[in-house]
Amino acid sequence: MTTIRAAVARSFGSDLTIEEVELATPGAGQVEVALEAVAICHSDIHFAEGAWGGGLPAVYGHEAVGRVTATGPGVQGLDAGARVLVTMLRACGHCGCCASGTPVYCETGYDRQAQSPISQNGAVVNHGLSTGAFAERVVVDQSQLAPLPEDIPATSACLLACGVITGVGAVVNTAKVRPGETVVVIGAGGVGLNAIQGARISGAAKIVAIDMSAEKLDAAMEFGATHGILASAEKPWRDLFEIAPKGADAVFVSVGAVPAYETALRYVGTRGRVYAVGMPHSGERASWEPVIVAALGQRIHGTLLGEVVLKRDIPWMVELYRQGRLKLDELVSGTWALEQINEAIADTKAGGARRNVIVF
Repeated sequence: MTTIRAAVARSFGSDLTIEEVELATPGAGQVEVALEAVAICHSDIHFAEGAWGGGLPAVYGHEAVGRVTATGPGVQGLDAGARVLVTMLRACGHCGCCASGTPVYCETGYDRQAQSPISQNGAVVNHGLSTGAFAERVVVDQSQLAPLPEDIPATSACLLACGVITGVGAVVNTAKVRPGETVVVIGAGGVGLNAIQGARISGAAKIVAIDMSAEKLDAAMEFGATHGILASAEKPWRDLFEIAPKGADAVFVSVGAVPAYETALRYVGTRGRVYAVGMPHSGERASWEPVIVAALGQRIHGTLLGEVVLKRDIPWMVELYRQGRLKLDELVSGTWALEQINEAIADTKAGGARRNVIVF
């Protein structure tokens, strides 16, 4: 048992408090990691607001980088001192989804309350997003880690744990965008910018960013967008059809906003497809005309964490970063101390930040 500092959520919608908690010694297949940095993702914020339920108190945070400090029985290839990416992707390796190459949909359950390695004065603290990385150290399953080289800054590398793989992976892994296709990305925030990068890497001919902010559209052009459309227009999809008369081949909704989902199908053409990337709050609903979907052979497809396979995808993403073909440094809006986490969250919620990073 190790005593560490962590940002603890005690009630939904309230500030996090910096407290001492106890971290269990790694069990079978588990690894303890001392963190260098952890990014603040909107998923952490939504959980802290109660959007998707879960037990309290809790420690959230799931985009992290650190060094292995201890390993439990059965762990191989992760020696003390090894630098690793820490993700929320916990996979058993033997269920149907894991065996078929989609470990993000692992069917083996994990109880973040009953199986949490975090406690305080003998009481369980929820293992937020199966990671609990708003803390000095974490204990996670070995499947949640990927080796990282020394030459990538922690503040940039931690983004590979969620935001980058979610956006890039949705385009490359889920949609399998082909050279010459027209891609629309709704929402030019952190995940949206990475979907734009994925479209550029995949060779999309036209990459159209849609956002309420002209400033964010300018940023989208820096990351590879060829066109930008303000979502505040009365019928912004009409602008898309002037750019691409046949409509989009693939539309990626990178924000968890229901209005974005309700308009997404208007941008696609015959046999076009829409990918649900951003996650609205539980219970929210979107609607569309099924007759149009059927008549035009359109598709709506979900994608989680870019359907990443860590051992396959992290190495090539690191290599593209080294070559200057995948922007990571440019995604970091600011760095903060753990004691400033509530300020960092407020700055993120204000909408201007791409990713704020807590540095230990």
